Amino acid sequence: MQNVKRILVAIKDPGARTLPAVRKAAQLAKAFGAELELFHSLSQTILIDALQAQQIDLRDYEREQVERTVARLETIAARLRRHRIDVSVSAEWDHPPSEAVVRRAVRRKVDLIVVERHAGRRVAGWMLSYTDWELLRLAPCPVLIVKSPRPYHRPTVMAAVDPLHQHAKPVRLDAEILKTAAALRSALKGSMQVVHVYPPPVMVTAGWVAGPIVMPGVDGRAAEQQARAALDAELERLPLPPHKVTVLEGVPRETIPATAKSLKATMVVMGAVSRSGLKRLLIGNTAEAVLDALPCDVLIIKPGRFHSTVPARTRGAQIMTIPSQLTV
Repeated sequence: MQNVKRILVAIKDPGARTLPAVRKAAQLAKAFGAELELFHSLSQTILIDALQAQQIDLRDYEREQVERTVARLETIAARLRRHRIDVSVSAEWDHPPSEAVVRRAVRRKVDLIVVERHAGRRVAGWMLSYTDWELLRLAPCPVLIVKSPRPYHRPTVMAAVDPLHQHAKPVRLDAEILKTAAALRSALKGSMQVVHVYPPPVMVTAGWVAGPIVMPGVDGRAAEQQARAALDAELERLPLPPHKVTVLEGVPRETIPATAKSLKATMVVMGAVSRSGLKRLLIGNTAEAVLDALPCDVLIIKPGRFHSTVPARTRGAQIMTIPSQLTV
């Protein structure tokens, strides 16, 4: 996403008092000179019996809700246009929300989707919702999950790479992660950190009753040298802006979030990979744990040849009717 031309912001609640995803998407649009679209999918279920009781026509109701939503989005867009940002708005009946966003993104050929984390209340903490996960799995383009409300100000962009391909990542995905992080660093006038977490060397021996025994390896220096050599080789292939490199031994799902926190990262750029044998792209177990634990915004990059399986045709409104009681 080095050349960002179109950005789609998926707005969950157009009437919300604060919209961090809109603010940050506007910053990115300004920095890249990109077009910005504010989009909301009306996914709530319509109870047809309630409309009939009030003598309201279904089509009139659908049209009025779209018009009301567009008006709210236009209010938001008007504030952004004062900053000379090219902004359009759209709203339509479609469900589920994740597919609706993907359909709109494909139709508009956007380069980036920005969405605010759909977490619940305190019980959920930083955990992402089902809608977020589905969006990450289905979107054909990079997705920025906004977790922090603070606007970007000389942000620290952290690129989490895996040049040893321990987690079955495509070879060129690291290059895309690095180029994307570099583009963000330059556009937002921030700094760049490249982080590679490699697993500790282990030795598997014949087990006892409980099975094999995993023991710490004896040659930790060799593992570190291999990790650094692989990362250096990847970095040498790309013209990157000034950056710092960190190579650490550890468990990625724990070490990456801890490193992002220690580096005061504003955004972490990482990749999504597909699991063999399944028909659609899924986020790996390690990435799932890392995404939930990261305290900052997360930008997910997809493999270059990934194509979404979401049907192009919108589903329209969800309509429900209450069956009348049968009497015998």
